[in-house]
Amino acid sequence: MYSEATHTMNAPAGRFRGHRLALAASLCTLLSGGVAANGAQPSERTATAPPPESGSDPPSGPIEVLDDGPVPDREMATPETSPVSPVVFNGFTSVQVNVDALGNNLIGDAANEPSIAIDPTAPNRMAIGWRQFDSTTSNFRQAGWAYSHDGGRTWTFPGVLEPGVYRSDPVLDADGDGNLYFHSLTTNQVSYSCDLFKSTDHGRTWGAGVYAYGGDKAWMAIDHSGDIRDGNIYAAWDNAGCCGNDWFNRSTDQGASFESPVPVPQQPIWGVTAVGPDGEVYIAGRRRSTNTQFVVAKSTSVRDKASPLAFDAAVQVNLEGTLEYFLGTGPNPGGLLGQVWVAVDRSGSSSRGNVYVLSSVNPPGSDPLDVHFVRSTDGGQSWSTPLRVNDDPAGTNAWQWFGTLDVAPNGRIDVVWNDTRADFGGVMSQLYYSYSTDTGNTWSQNEPVGPPFHPHLGWPDQAKLGDYYDIVSDRVGVHVAYAATYNGGQDVYYLRIGDYDCNDNGVGDAAEIDSGSTADDDANGIPDACEDGDGDDLVAGRDNCPSAPNPDQLDSDADEVGDACDNCPGAANPDQADSDDNGIGDLCDSARTILVDIKPGSSTNPIQLSSNGRLPVAILTTSDLDAAVVIASTLCFGDAEDPAERNCTEAHGKGHLEDVDRDGDLDLVLHFDTRRTGIDAGDARACLTGRTLDGTAIEGCDAVRTTP
Repeated sequence: MYSEATHTMNAPAGRFRGHRLALAASLCTLLSGGVAANGAQPSERTATAPPPESGSDPPSGPIEVLDDGPVPDREMATPETSPVSPVVFNGFTSVQVNVDALGNNLIGDAANEPSIAIDPTAPNRMAIGWRQFDSTTSNFRQAGWAYSHDGGRTWTFPGVLEPGVYRSDPVLDADGDGNLYFHSLTTNQVSYSCDLFKSTDHGRTWGAGVYAYGGDKAWMAIDHSGDIRDGNIYAAWDNAGCCGNDWFNRSTDQGASFESPVPVPQQPIWGVTAVGPDGEVYIAGRRRSTNTQFVVAKSTSVRDKASPLAFDAAVQVNLEGTLEYFLGTGPNPGGLLGQVWVAVDRSGSSSRGNVYVLSSVNPPGSDPLDVHFVRSTDGGQSWSTPLRVNDDPAGTNAWQWFGTLDVAPNGRIDVVWNDTRADFGGVMSQLYYSYSTDTGNTWSQNEPVGPPFHPHLGWPDQAKLGDYYDIVSDRVGVHVAYAATYNGGQDVYYLRIGDYDCNDNGVGDAAEIDSGSTADDDANGIPDACEDGDGDDLVAGRDNCPSAPNPDQLDSDADEVGDACDNCPGAANPDQADSDDNGIGDLCDSARTILVDIKPGSSTNPIQLSSNGRLPVAILTTSDLDAAVVIASTLCFGDAEDPAERNCTEAHGKGHLEDVDRDGDLDLVLHFDTRRTGIDAGDARACLTGRTLDGTAIEGCDAVRTTP
């Protein structure tokens, strides 16, 4: 038998009751049980074989099927919208992700089955992918996605990856370099396969899909170890795939290509893939042949890029229950009630390497579904007695569905799920949360983190809210991607549980701002170091020149100050000392005198101050200087007395080489807009300053005669 978990956190009780009753009253005309709004019994249509009558038999066909075509453009030309506000409940704020350019809800569409990826180099940057249905009259779905660069506070939904292409089962992840990946199922009704899309700009755009073999209910995981295996991508799927009983493969080149798949022992399906701290790979799922057995397969060799794909073993895991699907009733009558989750502790504590498995299962007794958890402390060889995470009294007949698991880098275990405990005998659901800080021996008191919603609203011609949610844990809190019907239809939401941690230092952003240890000049709750102030797509804390755009991060002298900001880029001066405050670092401030010829060929160098023309200026090659080594972009020309008045923009963005003094050596000829030089009436000299390729400062002047 499973054990009742010890619950230790005193969460407020009864605070959601008023919300539930109010929403329930507004839904008085809704269906109950498994009857759809149009009176038809819900079912999952399949192109090859009908689903089992209940969830007790092994699957005979794919869960994801193609039977409706794309929604005609005429139906999508002017979609109806409604205003959107953040969903605030119990101190938690959920933000709708699938919104239009004005932040409005799209009426008549559906979005579900979300997955989330967080950029580890800048955790405020993230993307969520989901199944996008352009109309609830059709179950044709595409790969929808949105991105956020402010920690999920706002979202941009550009559209779908490939318009008009059937896609499902989105799974997102990130590598250690901050690249985001979108693993996506597609089918032509004859065969199933997956493609991998990659984003190198934090989710704004995605490259072309790469064939990844794959199949139905695939799950991808990426190695974040930081060593030679970092960036390996692993994926496993079920029997409805490309390659018969070969269900697992790998990419060792950041998704540019994938190896041919191999079998997974004992055939786990409908679960996830996870990578341990030493690169070991785990695949969890229910055994294909029966929904009463759960399996964890492990490989310690696939981490080695030179090793063939193979598994050490697969071990059966007792979760004291069955994995339910296609029930025709309950909160998700036409889909899974949850996946089998596996996660590995990657902390530096004594629990490092612990393996955890969790799923929503049908337990012994009258309860239809509970969230059960087991733990292995020996790398998956043996497993603990199952623990019940949900703390409602046994026998209350509540559905705890879509149980979802992750482990934070400090070893904290986080779990969310949908829960019907507040709607006795019904399906009204709320998102709940619990955590454990002692390897799952005890759990915090369950806490509702979202208001009630009816999961039968907005079905897109199929009777389900998708098959899963997704979470990513960090040391301070949890990123949650989930679907709900707060607007009366299926939408995707982002929820942050706990304080934000935009720099991944393990200290909440609010705590850092309140203590004064980090600045927040615009008072938006985001530390300035986590924002991109110069528009070069780099957050200030990781930008070697946060005051000027320099996406290439060029740093010629390796002093960690980008050349675009460095007052002496030819010599390492991380302190940027500039004693005379002339904009040139002290290490470069002993300028070499050069020969400058203003208006070559003229002896008096007349300058008409009212001219809209461009003034030619030549740097002459001498025995001490080859003019070709001067960096044109560093040059400033004009007023001899006030360098700040000079024009620092060469009119053509570069100079050209020409022998202006006819001595056989090529000189550098430049042009500057006359009116921007700062030269005033009566000035007798004008000067030019700049730097050479080796960082040497140069300065030269020539006589001028000004005219009105």
